[in-house]
Amino acid sequence: MVVAPYAASAAFLYDFLAQLFGILSTPSMKDVHDRNMSFWSPNAYFIGAFFLPQQVVQVIWLSRLWRLSVKEPRNVKEEEEVNKLKSYVPWYIVGNICIGTWMFFWNASHLTLSHLLVTLNTLTQLTYLFAVLARPDQRLNPRSPSSLLTHLVAKTFAGIGILDLLHNAAAAFAVRQSPSALTKLLTGVGFVSLALAPATDWIFGACLAYDLVALSVGQGQWGKDGGWSALLAVYAVVVAGIVGVRNWFRPPYESKADDGYEAVQGEEGRM
Repeated sequence: MVVAPYAASAAFLYDFLAQLFGILSTPSMKDVHDRNMSFWSPNAYFIGAFFLPQQVVQVIWLSRLWRLSVKEPRNVKEEEEVNKLKSYVPWYIVGNICIGTWMFFWNASHLTLSHLLVTLNTLTQLTYLFAVLARPDQRLNPRSPSSLLTHLVAKTFAGIGILDLLHNAAAAFAVRQSPSALTKLLTGVGFVSLALAPATDWIFGACLAYDLVALSVGQGQWGKDGGWSALLAVYAVVVAGIVGVRNWFRPPYESKADDGYEAVQGEEGRM
């Protein structure tokens, strides 16, 4: 029995339906957000704007997982392609279960418990990014649809996970507080360190910059510390610049031209 696509699809549906319930329920996720503003509170609509296209990418990833998992027989390249997808399935399931369950604690204002769930998700996704996808045999291959989709899903999951972690931490433990000088320094150091990490490419790097823009806009609207909002915007520009320069001079993806993935794509089009 083919287990991976069933399990991954069930986890996706659980998270998607939980988030939909959280948006439509009373209080909604945004209601809780508005009641617990703090120095790491983003603009709530940036989270929604990220969520929708990410769901589309996940659906495309799942559809490819289904097509290749049930296809028999598979040639060598197709086996490699499906293995790239399956390698992420356990991490993907953990992430979706964590974030889906997080919503129930968040909407109930049990923010300490919800923080445990976002922490587990973020650490899970970052571990996969830096411990698995950073390996030479797992690097992004733009000619491999499975590689590209897996990197997109995993790195966007990790990217928004960082924003979730900061958001929930401040709401749970520092509600209605302005950032200290140390908080401002550590935020900049943390994001710049992630931007400089060897495994950070344009996908994850774009998510880091997006997180900072979301925080900057959110802090600007809260209006408690206009200088903090401006500093976050500067951090966003710095992170985007670091990622752009690093990726221009040293692209962090597989560049072999004779790997045979064109054949896999052509064969898939006839499936």
